[in-house]
Amino acid sequence: MSQRQSYAVGTGLFIVLGFAALGYLATQTTSVANTSRGPSYAVEAHFANIGQLKERAPVKVAGVRVGQVQSIVLDPGKETADVKLAIDKRYDQIPDDSVATIFTSGLLGDQYVGLQYGSSKKTLAEGGTLALTRPAQQLEEMLGKFFGAGGVADNLSGSYYVKARFTNVGALSVGAPVKMAGVAIGSVQAVKADPVKLDAEVTLAIDKRYDQIPDDSAAAVFTSGLIGTQYVAVQPGGSPDMLKNGDEMVLTQSAMQIEDLIGKFLVSGSSSDKKPADAGKTDSGKH
Repeated sequence: MSQRQSYAVGTGLFIVLGFAALGYLATQTTSVANTSRGPSYAVEAHFANIGQLKERAPVKVAGVRVGQVQSIVLDPGKETADVKLAIDKRYDQIPDDSVATIFTSGLLGDQYVGLQYGSSKKTLAEGGTLALTRPAQQLEEMLGKFFGAGGVADNLSGSYYVKARFTNVGALSVGAPVKMAGVAIGSVQAVKADPVKLDAEVTLAIDKRYDQIPDDSAAAVFTSGLIGTQYVAVQPGGSPDMLKNGDEMVLTQSAMQIEDLIGKFLVSGSSSDKKPADAGKTDSGKH
């Protein structure tokens, strides 16, 4: 066999093995491997964004397959996707306050629905709905979380809205989390400038589960880490009256600018530097 023929045979074998590997990966990462596995019951979940989720994609708990996506339709009149999940009947003890999240297998794999158990004593039944969901992660959101922004589960079953005014919101943007005691309780719904009062009006969408926030609570714009994205932190007050839909938070703290922080650092540093000098003069006067 000539050298040219041996190269041709080697190239052919390489191509055949390559296609075989691709075929194997396709059956492992796509819906081909996600066939039905016995009796199941159907539950629904509503997502703000399903990304590339497809029918027959697996539903997993702790990485273990417990069902599959049965159907995906757009909710008429709403910007949400209704996803019906077929859960194997042997997994009939899923709490009804569990969170459904759309994940991606590996870096470039297919997407699937992951369930994180809640603490409710009630379990999902046939026709039940998972109210708490997290949508498919977009690249921008993933980068934001890398820098410490964090996120919140979408409660598409209901939120209430309050407003807060800031003299400076910094780089605060729509979708940024609203946190209380470090826990995400909502998100920023809108940020707009008031042409009359010359400040920024921020609308906060807060999960209805957190309806016991005193109406004298303060809202502050903080930054996650040193170079992270910004979010709104709610600091509870002591009023017996609670925030309601449409209320406005009077006490606010604007975003700190890097120039202000450096200025405060330099001022505090210079004042502390003067103290030893003053002390030395006093001591010399005594001598």
